[in-house]
Amino acid sequence: MSHPFMWVSESSRKTVFWVFFGLAILLMIALQLLGAPLKTSAAPAGIVSFELAGSIDSTEKILSSWDALARAYAGLNLGLDYLFIVSYAGAIGLGCALLAASLAKRLKVFASIGVVLSWAQLLAAACDATENYSLISLLLGSKTDGWALLARACAIPKFLIVLLGLAYLAVALIVLLVWAARRKASTA
Repeated sequence: MSHPFMWVSESSRKTVFWVFFGLAILLMIALQLLGAPLKTSAAPAGIVSFELAGSIDSTEKILSSWDALARAYAGLNLGLDYLFIVSYAGAIGLGCALLAASLAKRLKVFASIGVVLSWAQLLAAACDATENYSLISLLLGSKTDGWALLARACAIPKFLIVLLGLAYLAVALIVLLVWAARRKASTA
């Protein structure tokens, strides 16, 4: 079953994964630092509260709780998030594809799930990019309730797809580690 990373040569896939992974970690740290000033009583989860607001009233409360500097941080956060989208979708998607390939001979159905989740990370990335555009529109002063609704409608499936991808990575890695331990024990 093909995955969205077939364009990367098989011999380079692990290297490309580690590049995506490293970039994702660095950007996650940067986003956390940029997001710290966005945590207020109206936005206890910072930018995530803004993503999930869902209405212009909730959005306005969050934006009112941010001063000019915090709004600048929000803009930087949303801009930098576009690069984060590429890195996390690449890391999770390629990770799912790599682990699915390792499991394909013994657990075909589970491997197929990994390939589907690899493709799904592209959907998560598209949702995240659309969500960011909506939030930037609100940050720039749009009073349209549709932007807040669209941001929330994109954020929820994005989070779900990313969490499913991470859960797959964790379970698949555990399975491979157990197999390796059993193989080592049987040869000892």
